[in-house]
Amino acid sequence: MITDERVTTLIDLMRHGEPVGGSRYRGQMDDPLSDKGWAQMRAAVGHHHPWEVIITSPLARCQAFAEELSERGGIPLEIEPRLKEIGFGAWQGKTQEEITQYDPGLIQRFYRDPMNNRPDDSEGLAEFRNRIVSAWNDILNLHAGKHMLIVCHAGTIRMVLAHILDIPLSNLFRIKVATAGITRIECLEQGEEFLGQLVFHNGSLLVP
Repeated sequence: MITDERVTTLIDLMRHGEPVGGSRYRGQMDDPLSDKGWAQMRAAVGHHHPWEVIITSPLARCQAFAEELSERGGIPLEIEPRLKEIGFGAWQGKTQEEITQYDPGLIQRFYRDPMNNRPDDSEGLAEFRNRIVSAWNDILNLHAGKHMLIVCHAGTIRMVLAHILDIPLSNLFRIKVATAGITRIECLEQGEEFLGQLVFHNGSLLVP
């Protein structure tokens, strides 16, 4: 008798809460979570911690909450440097108002065509994709069959979705990622690869 022994892996990707300093193009700056940001992330998971492993970006706005959740749930924690946010170069640390002060159309051009209008000294989308996809594949191979939580950034989640759904990089910033939102992806092993399917996006785990 032939049985289907393909491995299913469940991944929850969680964006960090609001950092100190509010809304700005933070990129790889290492601002910590604000009090509001802590509250947002705690509310998103409630007392629910079904994961077998937690993997986090090394930036403080992700790692601090991942450490708290790991300790509270007794869940192993791993830090993956490749999960950092995209580097925004000259825009890092600036608000939209500061960026558009001398060129009101600059941000609009970026969102329409991020491949050709990226900030000075920023990380290219192709390089960012290679970094995130490399980390994603290694995580899947290392933790196949597990239910895991990845605490990361809006850009990281966008790139994972672009990878599994075959979304062109030019459309990457059309994906809205909520603060402290959770995106669930189910991956089915097929030979040496994993087929990813989007289960839900921008959700939460509201468990009393």
